[in-house]
Amino acid sequence: MSASFFINLLRLRGAELVFGETGMDVIPAIDLLEGKCVRLFQGDYAQSQVFNENPAAVAQQWVEQGATWLHLVDLDGAKVGHPVNQGAIAAIVRSTEVPVQVGGGLRDRQSVADLLALGVRRVILGTIAVEQPDLVAQLCQEFPGQIVVGIDARNGKVATRGWLETSEVEAIALAQQMANYGAAAIIYTDIYRDGTLQGPNYSALRELAEAIAIPVIASGGVSSITDLLSLLALEPLGVTGVIVGRALYTGDVSLREAVRAIGNGRLQDVPPDLGSSAIA
Repeated sequence: MSASFFINLLRLRGAELVFGETGMDVIPAIDLLEGKCVRLFQGDYAQSQVFNENPAAVAQQWVEQGATWLHLVDLDGAKVGHPVNQGAIAAIVRSTEVPVQVGGGLRDRQSVADLLALGVRRVILGTIAVEQPDLVAQLCQEFPGQIVVGIDARNGKVATRGWLETSEVEAIALAQQMANYGAAAIIYTDIYRDGTLQGPNYSALRELAEAIAIPVIASGGVSSITDLLSLLALEPLGVTGVIVGRALYTGDVSLREAVRAIGNGRLQDVPPDLGSSAIA
């Protein structure tokens, strides 16, 4: 069925439908550059667009619209190799009640520990997964359930250092290694899709999810509710969430409708006997 059918059905029924605890997490992205909320195009720092100068206000907006997680990226930190936007991150953690995950520039134990001490629920490690895998293994043991590995890929190869460099490491091989080390989840971003509104790389996500036994979170390219509905086919394989960025800021995707479409209590889980009455 089309995305418009599901959206219209949601509007007809509104808050009347209450379902179970199933669903994918729809996670808004807040990218931080010089303390502001921005979006990049294909990871290019020269192609950044400022959406709001108050990231904490943006975070509160997403929570009010149904976000159950927030995804923060310290773009300055990713570029220079150490956290830079701690002030903005702390303000978001203080002002919202939903868990926050943060990545960007986390390349040593102290940076990880400091962010967790701020109240961040999960940290996202990228570059050090390639350059210092033994450190990632140690951090997984020290902070169980709080270490997520972000794998950002160009043509199947892992990019590092804020996407400024591309390694020879295969994305799937790295994901398998990190899963064995005890990572809580893998966030997979196809860089060529990020910020383009061209839709996720479904085939790459499927291949990755089939190769590991820990959750996969999709990231990059989401442009519509239809893109999100298409991800549901990958949920049984272990794709448990999706990070949405530019499409939320441009209005191409409504967070409220996205959560209702694929999140907790989504329409796909409506009991069969409600199907006809919902559109009566």
